[in-house]
Amino acid sequence: MTPIDRGEAARRAADELLKPGYEKESLLDQAYRRFTQFVGDLMDAATGGGTTGGIISAVVISLIIGGVIALVVWRLRKTSRANATAADGLFGERRMTAAEHRQAAERLAAQGSWTEAIQERLRAIARDLEERALVDGLPGRTADELAAEAGQALPGFAAELTAAARSFDDVTYGDVPGTREAYTAMSELDERLRQARPVPLAGRTP
Repeated sequence: MTPIDRGEAARRAADELLKPGYEKESLLDQAYRRFTQFVGDLMDAATGGGTTGGIISAVVISLIIGGVIALVVWRLRKTSRANATAADGLFGERRMTAAEHRQAAERLAAQGSWTEAIQERLRAIARDLEERALVDGLPGRTADELAAEAGQALPGFAAELTAAARSFDDVTYGDVPGTREAYTAMSELDERLRQARPVPLAGRTP
């Protein structure tokens, strides 16, 4: 096939658009058709346009494909980061107090919604520790991060906090169904943490 130059390709495209069949073609369809035609012309040039033309066409095609891949990867990473922020954080968009989280947990437990009740009870623990300035109020905090930081202020509860964080992760991300026993353990830990006093700063592990 004899390659055509850009001017000839544009003229042919214009002639094609004058046909009655394209009178009602949408802008999106026109853009897609022109793009595929342009790529097709490049492919023809790459396969039969001589050494120089073939190299140039191959480079342009590679750049187009690379740009599309880069755009897709960027979108996937952006979506992944947004989902990770939403999924990994302990709290939802609405800011609630520790007391409100406890009330929500008790209401869900009364309904037998153990998974959601466990989630709300750990949120109550996290918010209570923040309200008492035992942990920092970091946005997007994970359950594991909460357990690690709270364990520094309350070392006697470090193991139980780690277990509570694991329970939260199991029901939230691991498809493990919540149970009455797991909720009871979380509730009892919450009540004992409310009465606990932190160790002095000098006694904490740096």
